[in-house]
Amino acid sequence: MAVTQGQARTYHQTALGRMVLGDALDALAAVDADSVNLIMTSPPFGLVRKKGYGNADAAEYVDWFRPFGAAFKRVLKDKGSLVIDIGGSWIPGQPTRSLYHFKLLIMLCEEFGFHLAQEVYWWNPSKLPTPAEWVTVRRIRVKDAVNCVWWLSPTPWPKAGNRRVLQPYSPSMKELLARGYKAMKRPSGHDISEHFNRDNGAAIPPNLMAVANTDSNGSYLRYCKEQGIAPHPARYPVDVPEFFVRMLTDVGDLVVDPFAGSCVTGEVCERLGRRWICIDLVEDYLRGAVGRFETRTDDLRDGKGSAADRNYYRIPRPGILWNGAEDAPLPADGGEKRPANMTAARAKTKPEGRKSRLASREPTAELFERGGRLT
Repeated sequence: MAVTQGQARTYHQTALGRMVLGDALDALAAVDADSVNLIMTSPPFGLVRKKGYGNADAAEYVDWFRPFGAAFKRVLKDKGSLVIDIGGSWIPGQPTRSLYHFKLLIMLCEEFGFHLAQEVYWWNPSKLPTPAEWVTVRRIRVKDAVNCVWWLSPTPWPKAGNRRVLQPYSPSMKELLARGYKAMKRPSGHDISEHFNRDNGAAIPPNLMAVANTDSNGSYLRYCKEQGIAPHPARYPVDVPEFFVRMLTDVGDLVVDPFAGSCVTGEVCERLGRRWICIDLVEDYLRGAVGRFETRTDDLRDGKGSAADRNYYRIPRPGILWNGAEDAPLPADGGEKRPANMTAARAKTKPEGRKSRLASREPTAELFERGGRLT
């Protein structure tokens, strides 16, 4: 994958925005100070394994990101926001987590004066059970399916409004509103006033976003296939940037994505009437991104399944499969030694008296390293 060298230049332009091919630091240097309302981005993660899109090593990540922090602070308006979607990483060769994304957050706050407005968590229900060695082979960790999304601002009071991102009431809340609620102090000490019984039409969302990253036949992918372009391998779904673009900006505001990849952020901004700049080093990624701004009639979101399946995701209560107190003994060494007989090891972990419908198709490390799926 060729990385562009030299001066940043406009690669594609629309009525509201433009893609810039080149280094983000060079491109941001041409952006006026105090002019950007939102920087919405998903930078290359600090992963153990190198990816085709050019991720930095986890151990060096904070140093690599520091110049971008300075550039972001310069171009952001005082009431603007910086939103960073960032996945975690694992320490090489052991089942423990890197702290790089927390160190990044602390560096941005302590060195550049950013304020942490809120931490948001993006749960991807479709995430494969990785890392395979710890999750599906040795069975000593659970699936890593949540990204941190740091919402930062130069001020403690960034421009924001949660009325832009309300969600439907849950069935239990609808029932409570229908039968009424008596104002009282709860056992937790919270004093629930009579205002809690007011029907506002929708609920304030939590700081957990449930968005499956399952698009496999959208217009962007079809365009890439038609043009013979390899699609960007690490796209976030449109709902992630749209949540923040809606909540943190007004029509006509300027949004910048300095690590744009396939320009999902730009596509959202174009549809919502925000001005935008998307920057990337790799020309092939921007070639494919042009397809996001071609004439289209389909929905940007994954359209598979029923409306209920697309609009709601459920997390099972932890104890659904718990069955008494008799479990197979835990590995005394904490899983440090790889089981010699994987079939026997797997059999010991299955709940007694319960048969899995996938019992004969247990996922293996090799399967998930290849990106295989069970159907």
